[in-house]
Amino acid sequence: MPGQSAHAPALSIVIPTVADTAGLEETLVSVLENRPPDCEIVVPLACGYDDPWNIRDEVTFVQAPRGSRLVACTNLGIASSRGSVVHVLAAGWKATPGWTDRPLEWFATDDIAAVVPAVVSADDAARVVSTGVRLSRGGRRIAAAAPRQTDAVLAKGAAPILEAGFWRADVLQMAGPGFATACGEANADADMAAAVDCLPLPVVYEAGSRVVRGPTRQAPRAFAAGLHAERLFWRSLGRGSRTVAVIAHVAEIVRDAVMRLPLSTLPMLAGRGVALVEIGSTIRRQRQLRQLRDFVSDVEAGQTLRIDSPHTGLTRPHGRPSATPPLKRSA
Repeated sequence: MPGQSAHAPALSIVIPTVADTAGLEETLVSVLENRPPDCEIVVPLACGYDDPWNIRDEVTFVQAPRGSRLVACTNLGIASSRGSVVHVLAAGWKATPGWTDRPLEWFATDDIAAVVPAVVSADDAARVVSTGVRLSRGGRRIAAAAPRQTDAVLAKGAAPILEAGFWRADVLQMAGPGFATACGEANADADMAAAVDCLPLPVVYEAGSRVVRGPTRQAPRAFAAGLHAERLFWRSLGRGSRTVAVIAHVAEIVRDAVMRLPLSTLPMLAGRGVALVEIGSTIRRQRQLRQLRDFVSDVEAGQTLRIDSPHTGLTRPHGRPSATPPLKRSA
């Protein structure tokens, strides 16, 4: 690919771009101005871009299939990258000086799944607006609570948000591969959080790594929101007690119905009903999560999980996912 050498970099910075080329240029400027050593920049594009600044020697542009959305673009960027650590930073979001330093130190010294950067407001750099996401027992995507320390392990089941996060590349391969499109853009990161919850690797919050929030995603319509939320729950059911989860999920549906009164409740319930008809399609994902949990015993026995050849199983958008290979373990 243009802009790549034979050397595999330590870090791949993936900037998925659906349509906002002006936002892409703002992100590229912030990344190139603060670019760390030994990294590559990969830009998956679902739109046209003529590279007016002629930076193809520094940036790898990859064209996504027509109609690709944020999740599909992100997966294409991950599949096209080579680093053992992957940093996703959506177009329109901005890097800050030294934003990769502490996350890379974490990956170099600890067995962790991901690092959550502090997402700050574009209007007030001192105001942190996001510290990750997690999935409730009832299947709802909620914001992860920030720890009191500036760098600490987040609560079990937390993960970076889709637009901004640092990941071990082999975790993205094992837990997906890549982010799921089945749950929609609004829930893809929570679906990944459910998979990471099954691994014996913590997720760390690092306040010393700051990114500036860009454009926020539009909330889906009620039908799509119900469809994706229901899929999310049934896909994540393999991570713990089914009885407790189902009870919590019923309570979550009631809560959601009440919150959407009076106009949006019926479309939301209709979306959930369609997802229930599709419930058989989630069995494979449930089985995958149970398999991920089996790695806990290996780690407790003194084995460590090793970063190695992370991208081979990732598919292009709209492709059929390959069978999930096991994480390689060092002797």
